[in-house]
Amino acid sequence: MHDRPAAVTALSQAVAAGRRLARRCTREPCALDVLTALACLALMALDVPGLAAADNSLSGFTAALVLTAGAATLLFRRVAPWVPYLVALGLLGWLHELTLAQFALYSLARYRGRAAAATGVVGYISFAYVMFNLPGWPVHRGDTLAEFLSLVVPIGALAAGVGVAANRQDLVRALQAQRAETETLHAVQRERDRIARDVHDFVGRELTLLSVRSQVLARRAAGSPHEEGFEELSETARSAHRLLNEIIIQRDVAGRPTPGLEALPDLAESSRRAGSPVDLAVDAAAYRLSPLRQAAVHRVVQECLTNAAKHAPGAEVEVRVTVREGRLRVSVRNALPAGTPGAPEEQRPAATGEPADQPAAAPPPVSAGTGTAGMGERVWTLGGTFSAGPRAGHYEVTADLPADEQA
Repeated sequence: MHDRPAAVTALSQAVAAGRRLARRCTREPCALDVLTALACLALMALDVPGLAAADNSLSGFTAALVLTAGAATLLFRRVAPWVPYLVALGLLGWLHELTLAQFALYSLARYRGRAAAATGVVGYISFAYVMFNLPGWPVHRGDTLAEFLSLVVPIGALAAGVGVAANRQDLVRALQAQRAETETLHAVQRERDRIARDVHDFVGRELTLLSVRSQVLARRAAGSPHEEGFEELSETARSAHRLLNEIIIQRDVAGRPTPGLEALPDLAESSRRAGSPVDLAVDAAAYRLSPLRQAAVHRVVQECLTNAAKHAPGAEVEVRVTVREGRLRVSVRNALPAGTPGAPEEQRPAATGEPADQPAAAPPPVSAGTGTAGMGERVWTLGGTFSAGPRAGHYEVTADLPADEQA
């Protein structure tokens, strides 16, 4: 009663083991080549009795050795497919053996492509035709030309055709693998770009504010023992920002890693602490904007406040975010610093009469020169317009884009 289930279990285990072995062999090129050579030898072994009986001075043993040597050339079918092809032609002329030719033509077509396959088929048919016209062609291999063609031509054409199809499948799989690898590399690069942008947006801004704040404290502590320490701190922050700009070559603008409008008061407060007061006004309707629009507003305002701290420290910054008739408008403006082209005359320093103890001008701020371009790119990708430049004694940045409110 229990013998049948045990036998079924053993058979199932054997089938599963066979499947695992087959999958392993198909993944290993060398193992697959060995199986191909053994399959070819098994088919050619069916002709050993006829070869031993024919007038070719071969016994059954020597015929088996010759066929084994011929099948062994299929082990080189990937790196040198012409070797089994030439051996197959030799066996065709000597022993009138057609089996190896099928495997050789398939291998030639698969691993060398259509041109090699066409050349191999033409050479094979031409060589077989010459051998057919020589004395000694066996009758069972084709007594007339029509029988010969119906036997030889389909063998070569079919084997080469299957090989060409397999070659195209190999190319498709290689392209798919390359595409998957490329997409993976692009995903990694995009993630790196997002990280680089976040580092620039947040760490860079904090370093700028730290440098500006340190300069302010150094001037307030002029003549005290802490002055030199504040100046060193400011220079350290500037050096760190310079290195940051050298490392980050470009930044991606996809995704939404930056906060929305809820973070604008924090930005304003940080600027106030750094010595640049901010007059912030945001329409209530703006808080219903999509996260992508809010991220764009945050990005523009953040970069503008950072630039104001760099180039016009101490100047009041006016920030307006309004929504009117389906359009979102962001306006950030601050007074131009003294000595800047376009600044009001009363802001320019006099040519003479400056106090002798006037502190030396602060070194120019570190800048990668890509902040304005980054703001513009983000606005343009959302279908808006962007402008930045001096206007009526102020530096004004304006972004106008579709509101795209959430439902």
